[in-house]
Amino acid sequence: MGTEDAKDTKDTKDAKDTEGARSGDSELLTRRFEQDRSHLRAVAYRMLGSLAEADDALQEAWLRADAAGIQGVENLGGWLTTVVSRVCLNMLRSRDRRREDALDDLLREAESDRPDRPGGAGRDPEEEALMADSVGVALLVVLDTLAPAERLAFVLHDMFAVPFEDIAPLLERNTAAVRQLASRARRRVKGGTAPAPAGAADLARRRSVVDAFLAATRGGDFAALVSLLHPDVVLRADRMVVPTPEPIVVMGGRTVAEGAMAAMGRARFTGVALVDGTVGLAMAPMGRLALVLTFAVTDGLITGIEVVAEPERLAGMRLDVLGTAGSDGAGGDGGAGLPATE
Repeated sequence: MGTEDAKDTKDTKDAKDTEGARSGDSELLTRRFEQDRSHLRAVAYRMLGSLAEADDALQEAWLRADAAGIQGVENLGGWLTTVVSRVCLNMLRSRDRRREDALDDLLREAESDRPDRPGGAGRDPEEEALMADSVGVALLVVLDTLAPAERLAFVLHDMFAVPFEDIAPLLERNTAAVRQLASRARRRVKGGTAPAPAGAADLARRRSVVDAFLAATRGGDFAALVSLLHPDVVLRADRMVVPTPEPIVVMGGRTVAEGAMAAMGRARFTGVALVDGTVGLAMAPMGRLALVLTFAVTDGLITGIEVVAEPERLAGMRLDVLGTAGSDGAGGDGGAGLPATE
């Protein structure tokens, strides 16, 4: 065999070896991506607040990871989290009208109380609601108020224990700056100072009533709703709630309960929150605040309900994450898993 033939044979062997290595890497990447899919989806959902967007982010992340290959990657799981996070960061920075359209579609599907239609956008209102519940509606609303860099730093570090040193390259900042971003976000998420013991006790009483109201509405339990409402309860809703040309006033326990029953679909995306310092309900499909309910409670009965949907009024309200049922104070969230340390 001549020199040229030997060289060609070696080149062919090297090419086959390289192709085989790439094939093996691709199979390893595919297996690991599927193995980590639930974790990666959880990261994307907390970053974006929408399952549809989270799934889009995972698809884009897979394409990027597959194109880049894993040669030289030592921590494959951490690398995949980084790829997904970078895609989410780009999506947060470039959100536009499409998110508003998706939110409107989701609300229509929820209010019609029907499953997602075949051939549609792939949104499942029930799954979206369950995911929002698992994280905490109030937390999603607060996360939606953060700047993209703050949200990424907080979600990755506080919710998934990613070291600041690993987050810094994503944001093209030093570790100290990323630590400051997360700290700023954490203060916003945890809200104000904890109430005094007397205030905490009052919050707990109101919390039990509002929790029961939400549970009865979601479950369609008319009798339970009526039992929570004062016979002379008054509900006031601004003109954007339905919407209507003028604000709505509804009086009487049974009439208000009937209206709540009609809102079962919306209740899927509603959670307990601290609204301007007192216990209320926030409806936030896809993590975007759309409606708030505040309650007047006397002797364990609801005497008044105010429903707010006007964007200007919502923008003027302060929403904080309420502690888990039975805890005192406003910090923390039932599904958030937030650490208490800086």
